[in-house]
Amino acid sequence: MNDTAAPTTPSPPLVAILRGLEPRHAAEAAGVLLDAGFRALEVPLNRPGALECIEAIVRHVPPHTLVGAGTVMDAAQVDAVRAAGARLIVMPHTDVEVIRHARQQGLFVAPGVFTASEAFAALKAGAHALKLFPAEVLGTAGLAALRTVLPAGTALWPVGGITPPAMAAWRRAGATGFGLGGALFQPGMDLQALRSHALAFVDAWHASSP
Repeated sequence: MNDTAAPTTPSPPLVAILRGLEPRHAAEAAGVLLDAGFRALEVPLNRPGALECIEAIVRHVPPHTLVGAGTVMDAAQVDAVRAAGARLIVMPHTDVEVIRHARQQGLFVAPGVFTASEAFAALKAGAHALKLFPAEVLGTAGLAALRTVLPAGTALWPVGGITPPAMAAWRRAGATGFGLGGALFQPGMDLQALRSHALAFVDAWHASSP
């Protein structure tokens, strides 16, 4: 089970987004992803059984694995995720009150941003990383432009439409990590397919090192 140490940026900074994961498959899926090299796992709350999945994963992963929830919309959900033993809060939006609450609870928080105004508001509220969403709309040119005005060292994680072949271009534009959803995991997929997808992303990350 995870310990209570302050969460740090996962290495590699690749977040597996397990939307639609079923609780009965949660531990097995987490094991496959960890074996492939992932160290951050997110189960979005807008599907049934999400908290049960998070609890199952937390019970079966090594210490320092960053486990948590996506599509977190309010402080009550932050509290529920923390009660499940998780330490990662990922949001689709920039809500400074939710960000501050997550920080006060000692959790790693990555809110969704798209504009410079949202990015600066999120950083001021204490965001650890910025989830650039939807990345396929922002594009690498948008990321490169946004990076020029943000503080040096800001963690920038594109989410949406990311594939292994695209990762190198995103990293050249300034991406420092990624949230990986549909191209990594689909509900009902077998473990061998998940393993293949996970290894492809981890290999692409290492191959695209700037």
